[in-house]
Amino acid sequence: MAFTSGIPAALQPTQSKALYTGNYIDFTDSSFNQWAQQFLPDVYEQEVERYGNRSIGSFLRMVSAEMPSTSDQIIWTEQGRLHTRYANAIYLSAAGTMPTTGTTPGTASASSNGGVVLNFNVPTAQPTSLGVTSQGTTAVNFRKGQTVMIQAQSSATSAVGGTGAVIKGIVTDVSGNYFQVKSLTGIPAIDAAERFTALAYGSEFAKGTGNFNEKLDPSYATFTNSPIILKEHYSINGSDTAQIGWIEVTSENGASGYLWYLKSEHENRLRWEDYLEMSMVEGVKQLNTGATLDFYDSNITATAKGTEGFFEAIEARGNVYSDFGAQVSGGALTDFDAVLKQLDKQGAIEENMLFLGRDLSLEIDDILAQQNGGYSGGTSFGVFNNSEDMALNLGFTGYRRGSYDFYKTDWKYLNDFSTRGGFGDVEGVLVPAGTSTVYDQNLGKNIKRPFLHVRYRASETENRKMKSWVTGSVGGASSSPIDEMRMHYLSERCLIVQGANNFVLFKA
Repeated sequence: MAFTSGIPAALQPTQSKALYTGNYIDFTDSSFNQWAQQFLPDVYEQEVERYGNRSIGSFLRMVSAEMPSTSDQIIWTEQGRLHTRYANAIYLSAAGTMPTTGTTPGTASASSNGGVVLNFNVPTAQPTSLGVTSQGTTAVNFRKGQTVMIQAQSSATSAVGGTGAVIKGIVTDVSGNYFQVKSLTGIPAIDAAERFTALAYGSEFAKGTGNFNEKLDPSYATFTNSPIILKEHYSINGSDTAQIGWIEVTSENGASGYLWYLKSEHENRLRWEDYLEMSMVEGVKQLNTGATLDFYDSNITATAKGTEGFFEAIEARGNVYSDFGAQVSGGALTDFDAVLKQLDKQGAIEENMLFLGRDLSLEIDDILAQQNGGYSGGTSFGVFNNSEDMALNLGFTGYRRGSYDFYKTDWKYLNDFSTRGGFGDVEGVLVPAGTSTVYDQNLGKNIKRPFLHVRYRASETENRKMKSWVTGSVGGASSSPIDEMRMHYLSERCLIVQGANNFVLFKA
């Protein structure tokens, strides 16, 4: 049989439909580079999902709400402690006249008598060598006539009172960060290395005397956060939109069906939605002057301001527990109990959710597995209407320790190697369930809101929660002479973390 024009010399046709050496198309053969001349290749209809569900977004949807805002800045206030208590107080001297300057620690001998003068300084900050960190105190709010109890933080032992003896006395003078106490009880020996905790518990006045001169207002804290503008886009030229090839896919949001195999816009949107959540989780405020940014399509320059994200808020105002399972002697269960004791010092919110990375999740599973079936406290699913099925369907398992209920689930963001799972420094978070009561500056009253909520920019005419639009001259758009379809995405939002003192961040 003669070779016909257009058929490569390497191809030798046969009379029967059978495979022989030389009668098949070798696409790697340099003499055959027109693969469409003979047989089209077999193309699988279905996309291979080798990474499973790649989207990490879900955390904020489960534990937060979204609310509109019309401002460049969000301001909220949180209640302070009801009672006055100071830590890291430094004993200065037993002089009758209270010093108003200097922080040189003093020493005192033990005494079994009352009436001993004790002068203290409550520092705003001290050298690291003293083991004292800043507690933001600008002035002690003890008042003359208040009764106080004072205890050495190092659990000092002396002949008076024994280990960690408590000194009780009455305040006789206050000035700035200094206060003077005259003891009602004996005092232990005091050395210069000791630091003290002081707590007001009442007052005492002589007959015929007046009331306090100073009022004592409840303390509060004011916090702010600002929304940031996030953008993304996807574009495709007009020619490629006409090249139709269908493939069956199952998307990360659960939908399935056929898409053009030019499906980058779909995946681009998924990545964009993940960025919205990751920005709220990982955001930080810019320190000092900030970075100057030059933008693509204009002469505008600006300074990056950043926004306070979830992790930064907990590290700044919440609780951070490092190396769970190795910090406290007695094993991981004792470690967990140390977390409970810290929650007791804060809001003591009964129901909490744990979003964990793989290592910490397995460690807590091991803790629970060591308990027998009659484990005190049992299992609870209260936040899910006490329905175990509902909790398990959402990926949570519940258990109770002490007076607290916990609902545990894996947080994909901490397990996905392409996101935070590739860093390994954060092991999980504890998030309180329920709402917080806060004062809203705009409404002028106390309202209840979830501890976590996203504020997005919106008004009666513009909603910037998650905005998208099309430009170009393809796909129905006619806003540009450029032969393309361009999808634009925009959002302006920030995360508000209220009551951060009730959250725990577990770090490696």
